[in-house]
Amino acid sequence: MNEKTISTTILAQGLCRDFGNRAAVCEVNLELRRGEVLGFLGPNGAGKTTTMRMLTGNLSPSAGSVTICGIDMLGRPRDAKARIGYLPEVPPLYRELRVDEYLLLVAKLHRVASAILRPALVKTKQRCGLSDVGRQLIGSLSKGYQQRVGIAQAIIHNPDVVILDEPTAGLDPNQMREIRSLIRELGAEHSVILSTHILSEVETVCDRVQIMHRGRMVFNDSIDGLKQKKTSLEEVFSQLTLGEASPGDIQAS
Repeated sequence: MNEKTISTTILAQGLCRDFGNRAAVCEVNLELRRGEVLGFLGPNGAGKTTTMRMLTGNLSPSAGSVTICGIDMLGRPRDAKARIGYLPEVPPLYRELRVDEYLLLVAKLHRVASAILRPALVKTKQRCGLSDVGRQLIGSLSKGYQQRVGIAQAIIHNPDVVILDEPTAGLDPNQMREIRSLIRELGAEHSVILSTHILSEVETVCDRVQIMHRGRMVFNDSIDGLKQKKTSLEEVFSQLTLGEASPGDIQAS
């Protein structure tokens, strides 16, 4: 990975979210720096998606705060959201539109200046391997290409932060390798949060990993730190989420 800068792009402090009497997320803290790729892990129902929805401003927290590049999400949501690109688990695609039509629409919604709309479209398609399918209907594309379009809509406005929820789900090995390469490339210019169930994916492309379990953050360490401790991510994940150990039993930075 490229040398990190010290600028913080996401700072979440004490994030909580209740649904009725159920606490889905409790006291979650998260910090992401420019040029960093964070693997965001947890079993189903751990609170990852709820947390990401709060980080992107799609869900208000019951308590706590989120700032994006120093901009308060609750106080200035429009400005904060402009700094974020988000690919949810189900990509927000309009299958009846052509790839170029859709990406230009997204760029305009993100207030990309008219003078750079076309250059932004060309660059984004090149980065995502979509240069040859701009005139095709999104609904006619394979699952892999639809995932590429999903990532393209998240980065076409050149955001500071890119949040990807299961970007390689349903892809074949070759497609997964290509998307992982793209994520590594994004990490050189943006801050990236990658949520996935594929632990090897995190070890391959991420700088750091945080694990959620039962609504709480239970682990935070760098990939290099794990290697130095001579323990695998799979082992740590199993211990923390299957009840074999408490967070205090595993030393994390």
